[in-house]
Amino acid sequence: MKPTLLFDFIIDKENKTIHIVREFASNIQLVWKAWTTPELLDQWWGPQPWRAETKSMDFREGGHWLYAMVGPDGEKHWSKSDFISISKEKSFSSRGGFSDENGAVNKPIC
Repeated sequence: MKPTLLFDFIIDKENKTIHIVREFASNIQLVWKAWTTPELLDQWWGPQPWRAETKSMDFREGGHWLYAMVGPDGEKHWSKSDFISISKEKSFSSRGGFSDENGAVNKPIC
């Protein structure tokens, strides 16, 4: 096992993108399942004491993930991610933003 696992978080403000590369000390099938199975994703996505609550997920190119971040007092902040490309058990790309509970993405304020 590698002593230090890669975690690279690159922000490109000009193109309004974030590129994340992360290594895990696990087999690829389990990591892929944790990212692509709503019931598993909800268990770890987001910072404590917040939790994720998936409303719908269609993990395929052209599909989406609609979820709420639920705060400790029960408040919900909705987000939607659209899946752009998927290379099974290797990588995926998505475009997302804050939305309402039906998946209508908020318009930029700037």
